[in-house]
Amino acid sequence: MKPLKQSISITLDGDVIDAIKARAEDCERSVSQYINLILKEHLKGDQAAPK
Repeated sequence: MKPLKQSISITLDGDVIDAIKARAEDCERSVSQYINLILKEHLKGDQAAPK
């Protein structure tokens, strides 16, 4: 069974949104899918770093 997804609202700088949209399109993903992917990758890397 797929995990449930939740909707949130965030505010981003315009240049960040433009870059995310362009990269998502290059990867043939929606903006939401792309943001989810890069956040997961970032969090995986964060877990390896000592706190």
